[in-house]
Amino acid sequence: MTNTYHLVSRWRVKARAEEVYDIVSQPLEYPRWWPAVYLNVREIAPGGRGGVGRRVRLHTKGWLPYTLRWEATTTAAESPRRIAIEASGDFNGKGVWTFTQDGEFVDIQYDWNLEVGKPLLRYLTPVMQPVFEANHRWAMEQGEISLREELIRYRARTPEDLMQAADPRGPVEVPVRWIAVGALAVSALACIALLRRKSRKTEAATA
Repeated sequence: MTNTYHLVSRWRVKARAEEVYDIVSQPLEYPRWWPAVYLNVREIAPGGRGGVGRRVRLHTKGWLPYTLRWEATTTAAESPRRIAIEASGDFNGKGVWTFTQDGEFVDIQYDWNLEVGKPLLRYLTPVMQPVFEANHRWAMEQGEISLREELIRYRARTPEDLMQAADPRGPVEVPVRWIAVGALAVSALACIALLRRKSRKTEAATA
């Protein structure tokens, strides 16, 4: 395992591609309808036509007791089919949203290729990569659930229509005692990872 990840998420919702594109292409709104993951999003540069060049600063999390701070720049915006971004900060890489109309439904795919830079994640990836990937899957699952509710709000024309949408789920609050347990587990895993790395170097030197 390395500190690089290729993560592909697929959603399917009953909607028009134009509706989904309009929602997903507005990152400043993510903390409102996808608050389980997006704690804060702030615009740094507005970008040009269609949002290309827009740069935002994001603070995000999953169910694990750590957060990520990163920036995203929109590099492509092809309504209603595709959005591409470049990320930098606690991780670096490229993400691509694609939206494909299939009758009454939209097939949504998010393809993430990234390299982690945050020291905690970088050093623990050799032993924790499956857990970090599960954390990402959970975050994206929350996105699909939240998108279904946001589509109800998007189409609402009356207060009664708005009442049909469930309140979005907020971020997971991890009890302090579990943070302490997690910190001990992370420390232990870090020691194991370092010992394994040292052992491999020793074996290579004596080979």
